[in-house]
Amino acid sequence: MKARYKAIVDEFATAIRSGTLLPGTRLSTHRALSVEKHISLATATRVYAELEAMGLVSGESGRGTFVREISLPAGLGLDQHVVASDVLDLNFNYPSLPDQAERLRDAMRQLTTSGDLASLLRYQPHAGRQSDRDTIASWLNAAGIQPSADEVLVVNGAQHGLTVAVMGLLKPGDVVAVDALIYPGFIALARLCHLELVAIPAHANGPDLDAFRQICQRRRIRAVYTMPTLHNPLGWVLNDEQRKKLTLIARTFDLLIIEDAAYAFLVRRPPPPLAAYAPERTVYVTGFAKSIATGLRVGAVFCPANMRGALERAIRATTWNTPSLMVSIVCGWIKDGTIQRFESLKRRDARQRQALARKILSDCEWVGHSSSYFLWLPLPQEIRADQLVHRLMQQHISVSTAEPFCSTNNVPHALRLALGSVSMNQLSEALTAIKDAIEYERDL
Repeated sequence: MKARYKAIVDEFATAIRSGTLLPGTRLSTHRALSVEKHISLATATRVYAELEAMGLVSGESGRGTFVREISLPAGLGLDQHVVASDVLDLNFNYPSLPDQAERLRDAMRQLTTSGDLASLLRYQPHAGRQSDRDTIASWLNAAGIQPSADEVLVVNGAQHGLTVAVMGLLKPGDVVAVDALIYPGFIALARLCHLELVAIPAHANGPDLDAFRQICQRRRIRAVYTMPTLHNPLGWVLNDEQRKKLTLIARTFDLLIIEDAAYAFLVRRPPPPLAAYAPERTVYVTGFAKSIATGLRVGAVFCPANMRGALERAIRATTWNTPSLMVSIVCGWIKDGTIQRFESLKRRDARQRQALARKILSDCEWVGHSSSYFLWLPLPQEIRADQLVHRLMQQHISVSTAEPFCSTNNVPHALRLALGSVSMNQLSEALTAIKDAIEYERDL
């Protein structure tokens, strides 16, 4: 005979999947459910826990238990890059410039006249060719660090750089301190590698470093993952004092620092990276996907010499080496100034898009940097993010909730808007629809 609580779970599941219980519906409190169904409070709690494990409801501290929008993909779209051609994609950033394809044609023509073209067809050193590492090391000087070629490893984009750092330097069960809201790619990586993430509370302009110190005093933290220059998704840039304080904590508790600089190029004259403050314990990860194009999967890792062997082994185990054809194109663009020009144009483009977003959403609360390709939009307390995302998707506009960015179970109701993947006219159209949808939900 089916257990009583199982029958109640099935009853709720059927009602949710059939649409009888609509997304966003607030369910009875645990105590009220126990009275309605003539079950104990513990059994009522068990019913909601099982529904939450099934992905059908979400319990929110201080607010109650709500029916989830189950027609949306896992991660509310952030794990699904491909969108329909008629959807305005404000989920992902893949900013491009009008002449990038033509520059790629020029670069490939130049490669065909190279005297050593055949070498690109062979295996390369795991960390990249010496000449390429020399070129990338010189490019990193502009970021505020001065590595030698022996401290640089060429990787398949920044995400691969993070993977190499985690696989090479951490082990399952290690505890890593992260911001309460962070880049979803690191959350996915931590799950894959069985790391425990501990969230650092946030202030308006950066992590609460006093709380971070207290966490380190209570727990055996092995590493800290951070984006000090143009944080994704909140856009903060840590100042010199914050960077010194963070690296001092890392030295005091002997932490590895994994510094993600994927969007740092968008900030003009930021403070030096953490790798300049604590080079002996920092792995600095960057890439060219945002500054050039997402299809060119080339990145770089700067690390202390004593970590290089472990990182090279991780590269060997994952990709053997970065495809030398793409690396040659990127290094050629470093030498002839193309990347510097791309970065300058994208900084201007990001500022224009950010200004447009702030103008259209002037009546909303928002968090972001003036040169960022993304904007964080906290929602009024009465508006549920999943309902808003569903409404926008019906209008062929794709955005993300806070859920994929959360390193804790406490998910705020907010939207993260990627501003760099559609034309300016389409962006204006999408932002206006978002503003109208928020106002509509607020009026309801």
